[in-house]
Order: sequence, then C-alpha cells, then structure tokens
Amino acid sequence: MATIRTVDVQDFINSHKLSTYQLLIVALCFLTVAFDGFDTATAGFIAPAIRKQWALSALQLAPVFGGGLFGLMIGALLFGPLADRFGRKPILCLSVAFFGAMCLWSAYATSLRELILLRFLTGLGLGGAMPTAITMTSEFGPEKQRSLLVTSMFCGFTLGGALGGVVASQLIPLYGWQGVLLFGGAMPLMLLPVLVWLLPESVRYLALSGRMQAQVARTLRRIAPQETLDHTTFTVPENKVKGSPVRNLFSKGVIVGTVCLWLTFFMSLLVYYLLTSWLPTVINNTGVPLSMTALIAAALPLGSTVGAVLIGRLMDKHSPCLVLASSYLIAAVFILLIGIASSLPVLVIAVFGAGLGTGGSQTGVNAHAAAYYPTSSRASGVSWALGIGRVGSIVGSMVGGVLLAMHLGLPIMFMLVAVPAIVAALSMFGMGRFEATLKASEGARTLLGSVKL
Repeated sequence: MATIRTVDVQDFINSHKLSTYQLLIVALCFLTVAFDGFDTATAGFIAPAIRKQWALSALQLAPVFGGGLFGLMIGALLFGPLADRFGRKPILCLSVAFFGAMCLWSAYATSLRELILLRFLTGLGLGGAMPTAITMTSEFGPEKQRSLLVTSMFCGFTLGGALGGVVASQLIPLYGWQGVLLFGGAMPLMLLPVLVWLLPESVRYLALSGRMQAQVARTLRRIAPQETLDHTTFTVPENKVKGSPVRNLFSKGVIVGTVCLWLTFFMSLLVYYLLTSWLPTVINNTGVPLSMTALIAAALPLGSTVGAVLIGRLMDKHSPCLVLASSYLIAAVFILLIGIASSLPVLVIAVFGAGLGTGGSQTGVNAHAAAYYPTSSRASGVSWALGIGRVGSIVGSMVGGVLLAMHLGLPIMFMLVAVPAIVAALSMFGMGRFEATLKASEGARTLLGSVKL
C-alpha cells in the first residue's frame, strides 16, 4: 500500500524557481488590472469633454467621479468575502465580465443622471476585480519575491491609467468621449474567455478548503513538472478560521494592523484619486490645450508604474512599512512641487514624482495587505482595505471640485492635497513600530519558554 505524504503548498512554491506558468498567472492578473485601471481613470480623461458637451460646472461633474468610486467601494466590500468563500477564479471572471459590460453601456448614456448610474455599476465590477487579482498573484508567488510580483502585476493598473490618457487624446477628437468608453468596455470582454480558459484556482485556497486535491496536484505539476505528486495530500501552514472572514480581520494580533492599513488606504486613495480625477481639469484651466493636458496627466500613472517596481523590490529587502512611510513622504514633496511649477518640464517631473510616490506606494501597500492576512481571510482583508480606501477616493474626487470652486491659488491648493500623503506615511510608520514590538515580545516569550524547559 502506497504511503500518503503531506506537502505544504507554500513550501512547494518557495522551494522551486519561478516558473513560466506562474508568470502566465501574473500576466493574466496584470491584464485584468490594466483594463481595470483604464476604466477607472477614464472618468478623469473624458471629464473635460463631457463638461464642454453638456455645459456642466465642476460641482455638477463631481458625481460622475463619485458614482464610479462609490461603486468601487461597494464592489470591494462585497466581492472580497465572496472570493474567500467561493474561490478566487469565479469571482475574478464575474467581476471582469460585469465591469466590461457596464463600461460599454456607459458609452450610450444620454444624460448626466444615466451616466452617473452606469459609472456606479461599472465600479461594482472594478471593485471586485482588483483585490481578487492581488490575492491570486500573492498566493502563487514565492515569499522572497512576493512583494515584487504583486507590485509588478499591479503596474498593469497604472499603465492602464496611462493608456487611458493616450487613448483619450486620440479618440476624443475623432469619436468624442463615447469612443473611449467603447474601447474600455470591449477590451475586458475580449480578455474574459482567456481567463476562463487559462487561469487556475488558487492552490492555497483549494488546499485550505481540503477540496479538489487532484486539481492542486495538476496546478503544482505545471509549476514543477519534474515533481512526482501521486499519493499526496496538500495543506497550508494555517488552520481554516471559523466564522466570517471579515470578523477575523479584527482578531487579536491583527486588529492594529487592520486599523493602520485602513487609515493608510483611505488617505492614499484620497490623494491619488483627487489627482487622477481633477489634475487634467486643473492643468486645462491654466490654458494648456486639451490634448496636451491628457498627455501631461498621463505622467501620473507612468510615475506610479516606476514607483511600484522600485518600492516592491525595496519591500522584499527591507522593512515594508519603513519603505512605504518614506515613499509617501516623497509623494508629499512632489505634490507641493506641482503647485509651484513654473514651466511645463518642471510640471511633468512633478506629476511623475507625485505618481511615483502616491500610486507606487498604493501598489506597495496592496502587496503588504496581501502578505499580512492569512489565506482564509486574505481576499477579505485586501478587498475591505481597498473598500475603506474607496471611501477616501470618493472624498478625494468630491473635494477636488470644492477646492476648484473655492478659487484657491495653486500653491495653497496642492499644499492641502499633500496632507493625506503625510498622514499615510505616519500610519505606515506606526504599523511598522507595532510589528517590531510584537515580534520582540514574541521572541522574548519564546526565549523565556526555552529557559523554563
């Protein structure tokens, strides 16, 4: 009779080189968040054209941003726990199908109220896709490369946002703002059958649930074809926690990190979406042509992409919280520079640097959240942090209209915009101090126990 052996799937992933199959999974998640980023950033790039066509004020236009971001918040809060309960793959595919269809429908909106509703529905799907893709990438990554893989994958989001600026500058003069939405809806719907065909379910999720052992074996063989996995039971180094995945975010030893992450996400997405939503309008108000405005604003997601890779690499080598605290402070400096830029080259550098510090840091804190929570509540942890962050993004999108209506000078306006980045830096620094104290106390208890023995 054959002996049944037990294999820890995370140890299996850690002990093998990163495979082509794992890179394929990362690439599929990359494309998912790229189209997510495109559709999320679309509102900011088409806003000036909508405002002109429908003769809207800045305050009237603000709910277009707010509606989509409110949908993102609800989608994140809803789909994360579903991904922990029913699996990563089905929820990811459902989210992509939904936001693609709703974005396509948005192109046919004939009134402001209808557009706001359709942007809200688009946001529901967008809110579910992003945290699930982050969770999937994290669970297929070796621990020593996890932050870099997640941040590199999430570069799809910022590159998708940058693509939005390029596409908008080309399509709006030819087809109006509707052409941008048609493009944004068609691309994820084309990706959907590829996800259904090629994307596997998370092996950590399957191993923790104790189901589909043969499927786990098939997936792990594609990571390491040389391994023999017959007569094997697959596990993860943690117990399946009973109760609601959301309730477990407040368990002892996790709650302080949850609060710090939520505060960081709130402030981080507030400042990033304030810039994403209103920077094109602010630049356009200074007299820069609309086509040039979109290209300058595209430096924000491009900077975010560069920042994501740098920050992810640093997080794998140094304290993630210290790296993130430093990068948020860098963001504050460049945001201040936007308000005092005296030439277009300086403005482009300032916008790029602000993107590096805000979007890059947000990508890093996504990776940190995915590594912080256990498998049974990982999707809920990431999605609820993003959901709370979406509240900040809604506030940011609305505050931008208020700041413009107040007619503040640019230096004062961007001084106020820099404040949330500073708060995010302090929150990450506080979380790092707490984690260091917790590790020190656990080490002391371990040492004391060994002395007693």
